[in-house]
Amino acid sequence: MPKITTVGVEGVALIKSFEGFKSKPYKCPAGVPTIGYGATFYPNGKKVTMTDRAITEQEATDLLRHMLESFEKYIDSYCRDDINQHQFDALVSFAYNLGPANLKSSTLLKKVNANPNDGTIRDEFMKWVKAGGKTLKGLVRRREAEANLYFKS
Repeated sequence: MPKITTVGVEGVALIKSFEGFKSKPYKCPAGVPTIGYGATFYPNGKKVTMTDRAITEQEATDLLRHMLESFEKYIDSYCRDDINQHQFDALVSFAYNLGPANLKSSTLLKKVNANPNDGTIRDEFMKWVKAGGKTLKGLVRRREAEANLYFKS
């Protein structure tokens, strides 16, 4: 099996479905100016501001693909080389949502690297459903979708 280093179609679709498309800048729950499918900066490194122009869905997709390049590199460097496309995609989605540092220090990653087919990995995804100490339905749904994608055959 060749080493996976880029997010597949299903991974991009999952991320898009949970991030949602917004053509105009908005503040995410953490108060950070965001646009498109959760982008907080542009390919030139400029941060999104609340006064930026609206973007098209194609521009948002291009921006997402650009942003995902760095997350793909994180997953490639953190994980063993024999994970499959679905596993890679689920981990990129997780890192895109929660940040690569959270994945790097997680039991989830330790279990993936010990045995990527360990069934208890599903439980590790589900530990990441709280924000501000409260369980959020959206995070529960996203973690379930990521775990389902991770274990898809």
